[in-house]
Formats: sequence, C-alpha cells, structure tokens
Amino acid sequence: MRWVNGKNPMQYGFDFGLWTRNLVRELVRQKFDVTLSLASIGAMLARLNLTPQKPLQRAYQRDPEAMERWLRDTYPSIARQAREQKADIFFWDESGFRADSVHGRAWAPRGETPVVERPGERQSMSAASAVNSKGAFWFATYDGALIGELFVGLLKKLMFNRKKAVHLIVDGLPAHKKAVVKDYVASTQGKLTLHFLPGYAPDLNPDELVWSHVKRTGVARRPLQKGEKLGSKIHEQLSQIRRDPSLVRSFFRHQSVRYISDV
Repeated sequence: MRWVNGKNPMQYGFDFGLWTRNLVRELVRQKFDVTLSLASIGAMLARLNLTPQKPLQRAYQRDPEAMERWLRDTYPSIARQAREQKADIFFWDESGFRADSVHGRAWAPRGETPVVERPGERQSMSAASAVNSKGAFWFATYDGALIGELFVGLLKKLMFNRKKAVHLIVDGLPAHKKAVVKDYVASTQGKLTLHFLPGYAPDLNPDELVWSHVKRTGVARRPLQKGEKLGSKIHEQLSQIRRDPSLVRSFFRHQSVRYISDV
C-alpha cells in the first residue's frame, strides 16, 4: 500500500484530491483486479496506521512557488525594512458575524439532531483587526460590505496617533487594491506601507487564527440573550483580546506562522 501512503489520488488519474475507502478500493481493483469490501479496505488502512480525519481545506488555486517566495524572500525583506525603520509589522484581516450562525457541535440524544432556535432579528456585522507578534492588537467594527473607501476609513483609524511607521500585510481582497487605497497610502509619505500575501494562503496570516479563536470561544459559545446586541458582544470579546498580549503572542506560535520573526 506504499502507493497510497504519502501519495495523492490525482497522481493516479482520479479527480478528487483526498483518499477515501472507495478510492482505495478502486485503485486496488485497477492494480490487482480484485474487489474488496469497504470493511477490508478500512482494516488495511488501519494496519498502516492511517485514520480517517477531517481534512484542512486549501484552494487548488494556491501557488506553491509564490508561497515559497513569500517565506524565503518577501517576508524576510519586509522584516528587514521594518527593523531599519524601527517600524511595526501588523497582519490584517476582516471577518463577518451573524447572531444566528452556528459553530462547533452540540450534544443531543442519539438519532436526534439538535435544533438551534434563531432570534427573530438577524443581527449581523463585520470587524477588521490587525495583530503583531509583540502582542499588539487593534480592531474596529463596521456594517456592510468592505469597499475601498471603507477600507481607507479603517486604515485611518489604525494609523490615528500612531508614532511608528507600519508595514501592514493584507490579503488580495479587491477592496485592498483600489485606487483610493493607493492614494491614501501614498499620502502617508512612508508612514504606512501595504504588502500583499500570496493568493489563497490564509494559513500564512496569524490574524486568521484570531478570528478562529473568536468564533470558537466567543459569540458562538455564548448565544445572545434577549435584548443583547451582537456588536456589543463582539466589541467586548475583542477588547479582552486587546488586553491580553500573551494571548495575542500565542497565535504566532502556530506552526503555519512560525516564519514570522520581527521582534
């Protein structure tokens, strides 16, 4: 079974990128002209110390070469620039929230799917945040879709009364690349510099881990009570993160972002 362990089904002409028992059974049939039961396939995989696991989702559009350049050249260059300028490096991301969204799982009697009672008023809002490896955390909330003008307004809030220059690392969202954004960045005369992550690579952004933490431990775990406002709950939790630099620094210890070293 060495042709399964460490291999991708697409290498054998399948159009799906993850191994399932059905795919392994089909590969066995093609190679040995034998059709095994799914139970037998499962037992074989278990003997190889392979277990069924929930896969991480990664876009096929990811460019491995661009990611390698980011890790090898681009980010180290940004870090050098920041050190020379005595500037701060922040990673930026946005996230949306709904009061009736459901994250995680719930206990219920076997065979009975738990039902979530949704509030009559579907509150929703968005938030942007910026995080750095020294433990600093900034955030702001907003309503509606992010457009260039709104992004500029958020950047102005980020830069308000800031003494050090900022190198801000963002993803390739169209709103981040609008002409109005470029004009604003130019107007700061080097106080703010934008850098763009490789496409389809959220795992390189530690701010993604912040949002994962928020949705795993915050609003989703403590549903709104009658009369509560979603915005207030989100602001409360993000304020708690801002007051806890050790928590902020912990996000940078995740394996996917250990490349970050601007301290």
